[in-house]
Amino acid sequence: MSADTNPADTNPAENGPALVNPPVDGSELIRFDKVTKRFGDNTVLDRLDFSVDSGKHVTLIGPSGSGKTTILRLLMTLAEPDEGTIRVGGEYLTHEERGGKLVRAGEKHVREVRKNIGMVFQQFNLFPNMKVLRNITEAPVTVLGLSRDEAEQRARDLLELVGLTEHLDKYPTQLSGGQQQRVAIARALAMRPQVLLLDEVTSALDPELVAGVLDVLRDIARTTDITMLCVTHEMNFARDISDQVLMFDSGRVIESGPPEKIFSEPEQERTREFLSAVL
Repeated sequence: MSADTNPADTNPAENGPALVNPPVDGSELIRFDKVTKRFGDNTVLDRLDFSVDSGKHVTLIGPSGSGKTTILRLLMTLAEPDEGTIRVGGEYLTHEERGGKLVRAGEKHVREVRKNIGMVFQQFNLFPNMKVLRNITEAPVTVLGLSRDEAEQRARDLLELVGLTEHLDKYPTQLSGGQQQRVAIARALAMRPQVLLLDEVTSALDPELVAGVLDVLRDIARTTDITMLCVTHEMNFARDISDQVLMFDSGRVIESGPPEKIFSEPEQERTREFLSAVL
């Protein structure tokens, strides 16, 4: 087995409690309501309305600068909307109701809602001073209050899922880029989030390492109920894993639908132009 190839015969559904996420019922999990985000004079999101149902895999496509990554950053509260509201699991993310009014939420409220969200970034963002096992266990222990033993068992199960069991005692600098990204995926899943955000997770990888990471994500999409919101330029991957594809341009959704429709029979000329350039 090569270092960046998903191990054969890996079945995430059989990997025990590590993949037990909150149950899904198909109800609305994420809701953006008239969300506007500006950076200086640049309006990145323009009164954006869209939703994601629990258990669904939704992929955001479109040209660079169209607002896709900003959506993920807003969900992680790495940025705040200038206007509009975001809900996760029915709870406001950056707002809360007090005295019948909607006001800016306190940090405790934000942390409570945000813990249902996991994110895998373009850059791996692993802790360089921690070995692989501790990179995965640190947040479940400190944030969720898991015992060290329980967190380590969860981490071992997830490392088996991503094909890196033999690397648990290494530091990130001892791993290839593809291996580091797979550790980052395991770390995000260790928090058992309701939704997993994927932000161009292969863009920092050498081309020969991309397939292994995408294979791991395909396995997760196929064998778990976790909700996925993905930004990617890997169109074949988007076609494979998506229940719904949203085409973005100038901060708005200009077209949405199942992948077979978006990739084969798009209605908008802008969508056709974009796909002809990237396919």
